[in-house]
Amino acid sequence: MSPAFEETDDSLIAPTSPPPLHFAEQALLGALVLEPALAAEIDLEAEHFDNRTHSALFAAMRTVPPPDPEQHRENADWLAAVHAEARPQAPALPHTYLHTLVQVCPRPEHAAAYAWMIRADHARRTVRAHADRLAQTAADTTLPHRVDATVAQADRLGDLLDQLAGRFAPHPGSLPRTPLPPDTVAEAGEEAVDDEQLLLATATQSPQAVETLRWLAPGDFTVPQYGSLWRCVTGLVHRGGAVDPVTVLWEAQQAGLLTGATTAQGLLDLLSDPHGEPDHWGRRIVARALLHRARTTGARILAFADDPATTPYQLITGSRRALADVSSLHARWHRATSPAPPAPAVQGRRAPPAIRAGPLPETVRKPRTGIAR
Repeated sequence: MSPAFEETDDSLIAPTSPPPLHFAEQALLGALVLEPALAAEIDLEAEHFDNRTHSALFAAMRTVPPPDPEQHRENADWLAAVHAEARPQAPALPHTYLHTLVQVCPRPEHAAAYAWMIRADHARRTVRAHADRLAQTAADTTLPHRVDATVAQADRLGDLLDQLAGRFAPHPGSLPRTPLPPDTVAEAGEEAVDDEQLLLATATQSPQAVETLRWLAPGDFTVPQYGSLWRCVTGLVHRGGAVDPVTVLWEAQQAGLLTGATTAQGLLDLLSDPHGEPDHWGRRIVARALLHRARTTGARILAFADDPATTPYQLITGSRRALADVSSLHARWHRATSPAPPAPAVQGRRAPPAIRAGPLPETVRKPRTGIAR
């Protein structure tokens, strides 16, 4: 049991059952009090400590030049200098705490092992903070460019995992064993339902546009039935079949979608009311799916990080796998929003002359892009 000491700094008051990290930080600092020269050799930074006073002490030990070993054994001048250096960041740090650190250090020669524990927990906390920020960004409806901000945060999390992967060695059983929270179902709000209905109607009216929407998947829809209907439409298009509300209705019947409250007339009415362009509604659907996946991915990584039995490498591996789902949706979002590549020029033929801009003929009308209410 740790000996009693004068306790005046709230950050040094350990909880009733402190976590192992608390003892690892104390043990490392105790080893450095005994062997000050080790401070320059330990692969650690002050911000890696969870306890702010321990962080201030480590920074002070790095700042104050190490003493002569013989003199250090005879007097406490170096300890006094470290205490004075740390006081601005830890004003309530008692003088006796440095002596306490020596008493609670089991084996000073194990300083490298204590430092590894501190790095491991710092990695866990850092991954957790990034995952929490990813989930919050994806859910923040006040952001003007929420998809771009979410993708940027996912990239930052991916970069962090790449950096950490080189610092922690792999081992058998590298996948986390943490029970995962169930994936939340995407909310089928009024706007989402409208977008999906309009996509189905416009795609049925303009089947030639469906070939350019290969980046849209049935799982992107918030209403599972509409995702199945999208599969019906794309199936007809890819088979080269006739596409109109009646043929899609027949496909829906073959897929077993005409059940419950879904009637043939209701589905026919839905498919016969197009407004706007399929790619517009498709992009909105993919964007919504990406944001939902980012939120669920953030929650999954938080579960890994909050499990104390998860090793650093398990956290990295599990987080990378979870983040792959966001990366896949990001790739499809990028395809949806990138301009189409120019058609390759045919060799031996000259490009057609440029057409001067002029008024649209009377027979040409711009497509409607809004929702009729």
